[in-house]
Amino acid sequence: MNTRKNITPAEMEILQYVLENAPVTVRVVADHFGQTKGLARTTVLTVMEKLREKGHLKREASTGGYLYAPNVPKAEMQRNLIATFVERSLGGSLSPFVAYLADRAVLNDAEMAEVNRLLQKLERGERAPDRSDDEKQGGDR
Repeated sequence: MNTRKNITPAEMEILQYVLENAPVTVRVVADHFGQTKGLARTTVLTVMEKLREKGHLKREASTGGYLYAPNVPKAEMQRNLIATFVERSLGGSLSPFVAYLADRAVLNDAEMAEVNRLLQKLERGERAPDRSDDEKQGGDR
């Protein structure tokens, strides 16, 4: 799946909602976005189908209609979305993001510990295997 295909802001909001609530029906998503954004059910359905066509969502038939879920595990989807944001919005540079964290983000102790762990991992030059490595090993990390 190429998660770097263009995702509009509306698609991003709906994708995030599905990530947090999957598996979910169009009705549930439409009810949420109808109340919070004034979107019609048909609009939500159109956006969800575009996300499915782009490979971000999958759907399965259920007794109450279709259930939608991310096409890849949530952690992988989040990494891909962040990569897209960094490439598009920050020109591929992480420095502005790190500067934001240092200047404006409020992290709790657990989040700070995780950031420190990840920085140490980065300093050691450790990288997570890419998707093709996972597929060769037949696993999902």
